[in-house]
Parts: sequence; C-alpha cells; structure tokens
Amino acid sequence: MSECKLSVDYDQYENGVKIVELIEELAAKEECMQVESLIIGDWGGAYENDSSEIVDALVRLKDRFPQLRSLFIGDMSYEECEVSWINQSNLGPILTAYPELTSLTIKGSTGLSLDPAHHDKLEELTIICGGLGTDVITSISEGSFRSLKKLELYLGVEEYGFDGSLEDVLPLIEPGKFPQLTYLGLKDSEIQDEIAIALADAPILEQLHTLDLSMGTLSDKGAEVLIQSERVKKLELLDLSYHYMSDEMMNRWEQSGLNVNISDQQDSDDDEDYRYPSLTE
Repeated sequence: MSECKLSVDYDQYENGVKIVELIEELAAKEECMQVESLIIGDWGGAYENDSSEIVDALVRLKDRFPQLRSLFIGDMSYEECEVSWINQSNLGPILTAYPELTSLTIKGSTGLSLDPAHHDKLEELTIICGGLGTDVITSISEGSFRSLKKLELYLGVEEYGFDGSLEDVLPLIEPGKFPQLTYLGLKDSEIQDEIAIALADAPILEQLHTLDLSMGTLSDKGAEVLIQSERVKKLELLDLSYHYMSDEMMNRWEQSGLNVNISDQQDSDDDEDYRYPSLTE
C-alpha cells in the first residue's frame, strides 16, 4: 500500500463516523508501515469542523507511518465542500513530526497556520485556496525550507482571506530564500499584474525552470513587462493560463518562441473590478 486516501462522506458523517477513527484503523494495520502517500479528503463537516484533530492524530501516530513522504490534507471537491468553507488549523506540528516528508499539499485556508514553518527535506509545498492570509505567507517567507524545489501558492482575493499586498508577497522571492527552488507558482491572484511586474526582472528567475502566474487577473499591463524580460526568456515554461490578455498580446506571445501557456483567455474588460481569479469561493 503505497498510497491511501481517507475521507468521510455526508452519510457517514451523519451516522457518526469520525476521520480520526479511520486514521487510527489504518495505523493499526501492518501495511500502514509502507504508506508513502496519505490523502485526507473530506473529514466530515469540514465547513464546521477544523483539521486540528487530524493533525493531533497524525502527530500522535507518527511512528506508524515511517515511509510517509507525501501528505495532502483537504482533498475534497466543490460538491463536498467549497474551498472557502474548509476549516484548517495549525499544520506546523506535521512538519515537525514527519522530518522525512517531501511533499505537503493543503486545501483550504480558513484558520490555517504553519507554526513552526521549518523543514529540512520538504521539496514541494502547495496551498490551494481562495485567499491566503499574510500570516501564512509570512510564516513561509520567514521559515526555513532549504530543500524546497516547488512552491505553489494560490493567493486568491481579499473577500476569501487574502489580506495583504505585493509587499507581503515579495519576501518569498528574495535571493537565497529557497536555494533549490525551480518551480514558483504565485497564482490565482487579484494582484497578478503587480506580481508579474515585480517578478519580471527578479534574480530568482535565474534558478527557475517554471514560473506559474496562472489562474489570476493578468492583463496586458503585467504581460508587457514579462514579454520584454531577458530573464523570462530563459525559463523552460511560463504558465499564464486563465488570463485577461488581449488577442494582440496573445499573438505576441505566440510569436515569441517561448514555451508559454496562454490558454483559457477570459473576456477582457478595461474595468479591473470585473476581473476575477479562477478559484475564489
């Protein structure tokens, strides 16, 4: 058993099934010693119950999962629970309890924190949400993830939790912050143009093979600075999918010779108030 997913559907939840019991049942089996990837889906009423009991159980039972390398907490569909309704908690203790973990994916940002934000071997950190709080962004930028190769953050909108500005995001791209980083995703943002302009000539691009600015409100304003950047030209992949660029700008990208994803064009509108990131609620 290399991968295992645990979840509690609505009927099970109504009948009193608890996700912690499922974790304990798995931990009691001998094959749990071989689990490399654990996915926690809907834990039953995620819109009213946070993930703290899951964190407590995984920390308490850490010795039963010696091979665990990949963990996803909150893998649930829109029908199960809208992303803005998923109640998370402090997932920092997970990082401490599993020093061999290489991949952590979190879905939902309500109540989320990462304290302590420190891990020597984590290579991938992904947070999927409709709005990421500055406290979490700051925890990551001030934390220590020296082996991180992939950082993918859905920044979202103010209405669903993004309470910051470009100044809160910029510390993530400081030189030397993540020396092994090759994939950077600062995506699904209502300030995608500002992020694009700030990143276009950032030294961190020298170490990246992929820059992912997809799913946000990118328009010609941000794209113009990107397309003129010498550092952007060196990227193996630039992901700008789901955007508000004009047909003219898309034609310029197509003729640029760069490996750029410009799919999923949204109706361009001069009024920025009518541009929305892909994932919010």
